[in-house]
Amino acid sequence: MWIVRLALRRPHTFVVFSLLMLLLDIGTCITAPKDIYPYIASPSSR
Repeated sequence: MWIVRLALRRPHTFVVFSLLMLLLDIGTCITAPKDIYPYIASPSSR
């Protein structure tokens, strides 16, 4: 219950925290590797 009282007393803190989390999430999605499968060299390419 203490977090609800804190959010009601300081709403700007939670808005800024939410925006920071959103920006970090977007940055993580942009820099995350997109390839699902790793590169595997076939025996014929050696």
